[in-house]
Formats: sequence, C-alpha cells, structure tokens
Amino acid sequence: MTEFLKRLLRTPQGAIGLVLVLLVLIVVIFGPSLAPHDPESLKPLARYKGMSAAYWLGTDQYGRDIFSRLLIGARATVTMAVLATVVGTLAGAVIGTTSAFLGGRADEVIMRTIDAVMSIPSLLFALLIVNLLGSSTANALVAVAIAFAPGMARITRSVALSVRKQDYVSAAIARGESASYIVMREMLPNVIAPIIVEMTIRVSFAVMLFATLSFLGLGAQPPAAEWGLMVSEARRYMHLSAGILVWPSIAIALVAIGFNLLGDGLRDALNPRT
Repeated sequence: MTEFLKRLLRTPQGAIGLVLVLLVLIVVIFGPSLAPHDPESLKPLARYKGMSAAYWLGTDQYGRDIFSRLLIGARATVTMAVLATVVGTLAGAVIGTTSAFLGGRADEVIMRTIDAVMSIPSLLFALLIVNLLGSSTANALVAVAIAFAPGMARITRSVALSVRKQDYVSAAIARGESASYIVMREMLPNVIAPIIVEMTIRVSFAVMLFATLSFLGLGAQPPAAEWGLMVSEARRYMHLSAGILVWPSIAIALVAIGFNLLGDGLRDALNPRT
C-alpha cells in the first residue's frame, strides 16, 4: 500500500487529484458542522451581499449564506454521484464479465444490446429515465447508474476476455464450478484495476450529470442546497450578484477536475509497465 501511494504521488496529476478529492471528502463528511450559518435561514435584508467576514462568499437572492449552502450541498451532490457511479460500475462489470465468460452467441446478443443502448448519449438517456420515473434525487441516482452501466460493461468485457483464457478459469471450469462462481470469484477480482480507474473518472461525469439534471429541474428540488440547483436558481439573479452563479459552478468544476486527475494518477500507478 505504501509503494502504491508513492507511485500515485509521484505523478503531478495523481498528487493534485488526491489532494482535491481528500478536501472534497472532508467537506462531505464535516460540511454541516463547518457551516457558519443556517443554509436555509432567509434574511431579506442581507440579499446579494458580497464577500465579507460575516459571509465569506456572499449571500444569495434570499439572503442565505452561499458558503454554508456549498458545504451542505457537497454531501448531496458528491455522495449521490459516487453512489450512482458505484452502482452503475458494479452492474456494468458483472454484465461485461458474464458476457466474456459465456462467449459465442450469448456474448454477441449482450454486446449488440449494449451497443444499441450506448448509441443514446448519457445525458439524453438519463433524461428519458428521470422523465419516466419522476423528478427526485433518488430517481436521478437510478438514471445516472443505468446510463453508466453499458459503458462499464463494454470496458470490463474487453479486459475479461483475456482473463477468460487464464489457467485458473479453466481449472474452475474443470472442477465443475457454476458460472456465477467463476464470474464473481475468479474473473471479476482480476479485472478490478481498470474498473477502479474508470469508476474514479466517471465520478466526475456523474457530478456534472447530477448537476445538469438538477439544473433542468429533474433532480434535487428546492429548497435543497444542491450545487446544480443553486446554479439554476441563480440564473435570474446573476446580474445582481455574479457570485450566486460563480461559486457553485466552481465547486462542480473542482470536484470534476479532482476525480479526473485522480483517475489519471491511478491509471499510471496501477499500470505494471510504469
């Protein structure tokens, strides 16, 4: 583990990405206790305030502290994005590994179905699912997870095809092990490295996708302090105070950059050739 961390920190993108992600995790865990103000407290006389000692990032159109709302909103935005990515990744990994193990006509049918689903852009696919299920944070999570599963299935299958030819898989087949045992116990653990890298990178896309759904009114609903929803609500008032729009946008960008850089660093650290 120590050697792995050294390899991760040896690359600039790995070091910067790890620092950004750790800061995000600290905000997610301790954000509510660090918030200096009640994020839902309405103060009409304190609307559109600029940065000050009392309000570090100013106030929004209702006089609510933007900094406090960003700290609270991190838990909803980042946690939902990570959960959706994990669920979508696990589902896609199982489908891809199963397809590689079965081979033949079954593999062809599964992959052609995956290709058909992947022809629909992720955002459009997520919008279709949310429209079907209804607007809510939980439904947005399901939509993002389903949208990510096909891509993860194809990536996992490409790695699992080489694992399928290994001796330990042939030995498990010769022992008479079930297909589910071979997929879950023999093949899936041996394709975990590229899955982790891809999952880390996809968290950044999940954050942006969640923010987009909330921005369009299909994710979190008012008065939630979700970053995409904050940007959506700020559109009408940005001419009065640019900070209402800028700060949540920067928060989304930093999280996306952090997970992207960490994914690049993990790819280099887990690559045996380096």
